[in-house]
Amino acid sequence: MAQLNFNAASVAPQESYDILPAGWYNARITGSEMKPTKDGTGSYLSLTMTVIDGLAANRKIFDRLNLNNKNPKAVEIAYQTLSSICHATGVINLQDSTQLHGIPLSVKVKVRPAEGQYGESNEVAGYRKVEGAAPAVPSFVAPAAQAPSFNPQATVYNPVMQQAASSAPPWAK
Repeated sequence: MAQLNFNAASVAPQESYDILPAGWYNARITGSEMKPTKDGTGSYLSLTMTVIDGLAANRKIFDRLNLNNKNPKAVEIAYQTLSSICHATGVINLQDSTQLHGIPLSVKVKVRPAEGQYGESNEVAGYRKVEGAAPAVPSFVAPAAQAPSFNPQATVYNPVMQQAASSAPPWAK
C-alpha cells in the first residue's frame, strides 16, 4: 500500500493519442532544439509541430533532421528536408531555427508499421506551403527604413529662419 495525498481534480488527465492517419496536416513549428545523437558523434535538429486545424487540431508532430552526422547521406537528406521547410515557410535565409516558429506549413504524415517491440507510429514524409496561404514574412527581415519626416524649414529658403538660427546661442543649435 502507498499512502497518497493526491487530488485528481487539480491535474488534467493524460490524453491517450492514437497515431494520426496518413495525410497532409496544417501545422506550425512550435519548438526546435539541437540535440546530440545517441552515439554522441553528431547532432540533430528536433522539431515539434502543432496541428492548427481540423479534427487533429492541437496534436503534436515530431521530426528530426540529422544535420551533423557521420553518414553523409543522412546529412544530405536532412538539409533537403530543411530546405523544404524553409520554402514552405518563406524563410529562405535561415540563421536560427526559431525563425521558423509560428509560420503555417503543411506536413505530410505517414504511418510507419509496427516493428519488433514498437507499435505503429507517425513519421513526417514531406513539407509544403499551406495551400492558399499568403506569403510568409520572415521574422528576420528588418523593417523598412522609415522615411524622413517633412521639414519645410529645411527644404524652403527662408531668410528669417536662417537669420534666427545663426543668431541662436550655441546650446540651442
